[in-house]
Amino acid sequence: MIKAVQDFKSPSKHRSDTDVITETKIQVKQPKLYTVIMYNDNYTTMDFVVYVLVEIFQHNIDKAYQLMMQIHELGQAAVALLPYDLAEMKVDEVTALAEQESYPLLTTIEPA
Repeated sequence: MIKAVQDFKSPSKHRSDTDVITETKIQVKQPKLYTVIMYNDNYTTMDFVVYVLVEIFQHNIDKAYQLMMQIHELGQAAVALLPYDLAEMKVDEVTALAEQESYPLLTTIEPA
């Protein structure tokens, strides 16, 4: 039995000069990205917009403040670039939170 194990380990018994080694490369297709856009309105507070940008979109406080000012001054801002399913989930979270606080905050998704 020990001889059989030794024979199995011998590379010359299981390999020939005609063996071909192939390597398979896996290509992962990146998902299409979508832009999440937040719009200005006359009722939603600036503090609430900053809160949403920090809590839902994970922006740091400085970036959230810059985006909030862009929304306020320009009427809208792109706040995230995400795959569709994740973008849709974030928009639903924002809408639910805004409705809970009685704000008409509008957030939409557009192809990037």
